Amino acid sequence: MKMKPAFTMMELIFVIVVIGILAAIAVPKLMVTRNDAVIVKGKSQVSAIRNGISLQKSRNMLKGDSTPYPDKLDNVTSYNVDDQKLFYFNDGNASNILEYPIYSKKGIDGHWVKTAANKYAFYVRSDKNVSFEYNSTTGSFDCNHADSDCKRLAQ
Repeated sequence: MKMKPAFTMMELIFVIVVIGILAAIAVPKLMVTRNDAVIVKGKSQVSAIRNGISLQKSRNMLKGDSTPYPDKLDNVTSYNVDDQKLFYFNDGNASNILEYPIYSKKGIDGHWVKTAANKYAFYVRSDKNVSFEYNSTTGSFDCNHADSDCKRLAQ
């Protein structure tokens, strides 16, 4: 009878233990990365919205408008509703804040929803959002900096 080379039971158990230890270390680190990705997504969108407001101000000033900042950021009139086109007027890009709209999704992390006239919320997690308010007099789009998630998104 010929002996075939194979792994021993001890070698297999050792490999399974090593894989288990690596998984126990890697999984928590991957979860943190997902939360950080949501913050980075929100931060880049806040920056794009602020840049869009500045662009509209420049356009209005070139036209000679007495009020340089746009009155509102979109034409959405229903609040806390999914699939609304936020920061977008659909007028051939003449007054759009963003070139492409952000579609609202309520309660889903990494998404926006309009909560009132000139008020928006970004969901950091499904149970936690950061409220932003647009001031058409000053052109500011900001949140309460006492909130740590607001600081991460707006600074």
